[in-house]
Amino acid sequence: MAEKVLVTGGAGYIGSHCIVELIEAGYQPIVVDNFSNAVRGGGGVPECLRRIEKLLNTSIEFHELDLLDRASLEEVFKKHSFSAVIHFAGLKAVGESVQQPLRYYKVNLTASMNLIEVMQAHGVHNLVFSSSATVYGDPVLLPITEQHPVGNCTNPYGRTKYFIEEMIKDHCKADKRWNSILLRYFNPIGAHSSGLIGEDPQGIPNNLLPYIAQVAVGRRKCLSVFGNDYDTLDGTGVRDYIHVVDLAKGHIAALKKLKDNCGCKVYNLGTGVGYSVLQMVNAMKKASGKEISYKIAPRRDGDAACCYADPALAEKELGWKSEFELERMCEDLWRWQSMNPIGYSKEGD
Repeated sequence: MAEKVLVTGGAGYIGSHCIVELIEAGYQPIVVDNFSNAVRGGGGVPECLRRIEKLLNTSIEFHELDLLDRASLEEVFKKHSFSAVIHFAGLKAVGESVQQPLRYYKVNLTASMNLIEVMQAHGVHNLVFSSSATVYGDPVLLPITEQHPVGNCTNPYGRTKYFIEEMIKDHCKADKRWNSILLRYFNPIGAHSSGLIGEDPQGIPNNLLPYIAQVAVGRRKCLSVFGNDYDTLDGTGVRDYIHVVDLAKGHIAALKKLKDNCGCKVYNLGTGVGYSVLQMVNAMKKASGKEISYKIAPRRDGDAACCYADPALAEKELGWKSEFELERMCEDLWRWQSMNPIGYSKEGD
């Protein structure tokens, strides 16, 4: 009998790719999502899940649900016996969090508290949490290891991830039955090699690569590069970009680690290599064969100059390592964007 894993926010970009890896690894994912960053397909099911069902010739149980609605979450737990939960759900835009901090604290923290309390009430003690490298704030040293100081975050989004991490750590100390893995993502990009699922931001993209891809496909006119006076090789911000499929596979490795009764563990998921904004523009130009117009704009509040991982601990303890190089990441992203120029539109159905 396949282990059931609850996936919150499973219709989002990272969540949907994780669903593919879960199914291929023999798990049975049960998905909850509130459509805050997903497109509704036929029968009220997220379009990405509908496509995964076709791709893998399977069916996926889905519940339209907001984690702030604790009563509805309780009903899902009453229906199933979960071996673990993967928690992706939450608001995630750095710039938006600076403008709407109270909304980010309310949604991200309350949703996570509801989830942990309902898990506790139903005897589910295994959790993989979708955290972020933003918990490190402005890096004190590079590359960033898991021992790097945390909490001096540069934006409210990062602080919500830090607070949730602390909440989980404290709960694991208080109840030794709990096993939790906190995965600190760097910058996921790319898409599934089929081109059927990928990143489809609702509204104006908040992240660099989907914006570049939309410029390349003609959906947007020009990319704004926020700041060219950082202390980096070309003055633009440097980040560690990781293929979303590599990232998804990291969650499978984390689920397996939970079996060791590991307590609370923290791992970076990144490549260990940093690329600047302009390097990414050129890489996508090469992958797409398209000109990508850009202009220099003022720095954004909350952005660090340079941020890239030391992923050695994940390789040592999870047996996980990123596989895909930058060229492949951009090729897969362009395949998704060129096959789906306006995202998860059903125009071809």
